[in-house]
Amino acid sequence: MIDRRALLRLAAGAGTASLVAACGWDGGNAVRPLLLDVSRFNDWVGEKILFSKSRLAPQYDIAQRTTDVPSYFISPMMPMLPNPSAWRLQVGGLVREPQSLSIEQLQAMLRTTYTVKHHCVEGWSAIVTWHGVPVSAVAERCGMLPQARYVRFDSFDSGYSNGWDLASAMHPQTILAYGMNDNPLPPTHGAPLRLYSPTKLGYKMTKYLVSLTFTAERPGGYWEDQGYPWFAGV
Repeated sequence: MIDRRALLRLAAGAGTASLVAACGWDGGNAVRPLLLDVSRFNDWVGEKILFSKSRLAPQYDIAQRTTDVPSYFISPMMPMLPNPSAWRLQVGGLVREPQSLSIEQLQAMLRTTYTVKHHCVEGWSAIVTWHGVPVSAVAERCGMLPQARYVRFDSFDSGYSNGWDLASAMHPQTILAYGMNDNPLPPTHGAPLRLYSPTKLGYKMTKYLVSLTFTAERPGGYWEDQGYPWFAGV
């Protein structure tokens, strides 16, 4: 029988490992392999045991929204599109009908709005309202093939990317967000489009999206390839 409490303790240890790495120290050559092993175990526990397709993150009243929400990017300067009207989200991979979608087309699709708590691997949290289209609606529009098991999200922020398991990407609260706190998504938080889900840590939510690709193989990611937990569930 699986000891759920023991698994949770081990998963918490992996969260500590990723927090250590986020603070700029990965333990060096002596500790790094152990951290990576714990991280991989945490991924397995999160994806196979703790994750639920039907469990929804709690929602909050808009009066509880955080007034100052930190923003991060990895480019030397905040990423900005030279011609925002020319931007399109490219959707491809294991699909019947690849798509090239404008913001207007995304806004015309099924809309989801929620006010939820954002969790950062560095230890802070913030309550924010997000507006967008479910990734599941985009998958339906392009005719995702049954061979698809993962989704890769790519950014114009210095080649930033994330890989997600399909179940997490199809979760009803996983959206492509084009709005924040009742306004268009600002450049500081990933305009014109970013990935968002309250079931994941912040570094999994790719900002400045340019493409979404359905794959049969598990993609890596900017931080994941450096040893951060791949699943990163909350």
